[in-house]
Amino acid sequence: MDKSNFVDQIRIFCRSGHGGAGSRHFMRTKFNPMAGPDGGDGGRGGHIILRGNRNLWTLLHMRYYKNVHAQNGQGGDKNNCTGRDGDDVILEVPLGTVGFDEETGLQEVEILRDGQEVVWIKGGRGGLGNKNFATPTNQAPDYAQPGEPGIEGWKVLELKVLADVGLVGFPNAGKSTLLSRITAAKPKIADYAFTTLTPQLGIVEYRDGKSFCVADLPGIIEGAAEGKGLGHRFLRHIERNPVLLFVIPSDSKDHGKEWDILCNELESYDETLMDKQFIIAISKSDLLDAELKEAIAAELPAEIPQVFISSQTGEGLPALKDMLWSTLQEGVKE
Repeated sequence: MDKSNFVDQIRIFCRSGHGGAGSRHFMRTKFNPMAGPDGGDGGRGGHIILRGNRNLWTLLHMRYYKNVHAQNGQGGDKNNCTGRDGDDVILEVPLGTVGFDEETGLQEVEILRDGQEVVWIKGGRGGLGNKNFATPTNQAPDYAQPGEPGIEGWKVLELKVLADVGLVGFPNAGKSTLLSRITAAKPKIADYAFTTLTPQLGIVEYRDGKSFCVADLPGIIEGAAEGKGLGHRFLRHIERNPVLLFVIPSDSKDHGKEWDILCNELESYDETLMDKQFIIAISKSDLLDAELKEAIAAELPAEIPQVFISSQTGEGLPALKDMLWSTLQEGVKE
């Protein structure tokens, strides 16, 4: 996906509809000029609703919704007629979208399933007509309720990519090349840092028609948790991935230190990320002999599954797919 087309955060001004006012009306007929109150209730103001759409991968289309206003409810009328509810505004968003209030910073809504609809901002309730206030001692109430005002304010939508596996590593670790080999995705590949500026998704075709989704995420640098590099904009996408595949190149000067930096950045950003399933893939390993592989494996934690791969020759890729699939299935069983 082109950089300019991937939008993972948008700020919009929202206002739900005002509720319609209740009617203050008295029935008058030919034979009974004092037939009593018959004012109807006001209609509800329109809601602002978020709906999940699996065919969307970005919030780009939301750029054209700078101001989102739902319709006001209609006022009540005579003959006990209730006013029409205001039309709701439905905003379609990609799966993994989270809605926040800009002022408080609190999360208000989360969309995870296709077709899921959640009322984000409720419209104001319609006011009650004077028919509701008639009592034996007050048979002709001369008042009705006004409608409740809608809710307005600046809101923020954030997209956190939904994928089964997230590729984590330094810039130029070989993540994009790996994604292009195990999926049909065509990410940009070049010999300079931060070639990948936006998440790239691909589907891995496994055995017997099974498949899973892999996300190539922009590279981490030391200090990412404090906002260096792509910082928080990248790290929030990791939150949705149950399995993290750490890609460490075999030509790294210090494999153990690179692993420690990656883990420290994840933990500094969000400690719960350390509870995910980890796998280590040592990339660019087609020129390594058995002795060098043993030396590199000794630098990395023995309790984390490891696999040596080469995206150029295809070495280790079938084993990597098997390892990813079995790890994903373990998570499902739990």
